[in-house]
Amino acid sequence: MRIGAHVDPTDPLAEATARAADAVQFFLSDPQGWKSPQPRADAAALIGSDVDVYVHAPYVINVATGNNRIRIPSRKLLLAHAKAAAAIGAKGLVVHGGHVNAGDDPSTGFDNWRKALSYAAESGGFGLPVLIENTAGGENACARRLDALARLWDALGDQEVGFCLDTCHAHAGGEELLGLVDRVKAITGRIDLVHANNSKDGFGSGRDRHDNLSSGTIDPDLLLAVIRAADAPVIVETPGGVEGQGNDIAFLRRQLDGETGAR
Repeated sequence: MRIGAHVDPTDPLAEATARAADAVQFFLSDPQGWKSPQPRADAAALIGSDVDVYVHAPYVINVATGNNRIRIPSRKLLLAHAKAAAAIGAKGLVVHGGHVNAGDDPSTGFDNWRKALSYAAESGGFGLPVLIENTAGGENACARRLDALARLWDALGDQEVGFCLDTCHAHAGGEELLGLVDRVKAITGRIDLVHANNSKDGFGSGRDRHDNLSSGTIDPDLLLAVIRAADAPVIVETPGGVEGQGNDIAFLRRQLDGETGAR
């Protein structure tokens, strides 16, 4: 099991060293903006490193929406980020599941996801796994609750996508963590990455506010149980910079020592 953190994109490998991390995740452009990512000068170093690289797509991407002014740019930006992530040897591109507008038929969101993946395939493919991440809030979200996730996976059919399980999002979104991995895998057949985060807010709050693993409203033992069951690489997206995330990584290594093979 590889354990790492979401870091500043300026020098990800230095950030990994500072945290004693096996993996890093970062943005390739402004997460709240629509600009396409630019080639990175450190691409060769990232490809040649023994640190695993993951990229998180911008938050503005919403390929599920019926609003064409957002949906069309979203699918183009998703493809651009996938190709840029592949160019630096990333193991996956994480993207939120998105949502439809209030009053819209939820099924249109699932169908729009299918169309986005077909668009990418017709444009030469993503070049790396795209990992759809569960989200914390929104009654019209495509990947907040497991019933919606099941409908999304049904709509995607045999189109190859992966899944990123965020523990804070699941808790805040109203999904019990106990037994969650089995319930997710019954739908997706896989968990490719775990975002291991505690939550500042209570169960079902719908609020996406991460906390450090030994803090927050989720029992740390429950977080550990999810990570063990998922048996996938782990990224902490917790506060506190080098110290906070470094402590969270060290906590996971202590608790999982002998189980994961992590150094």
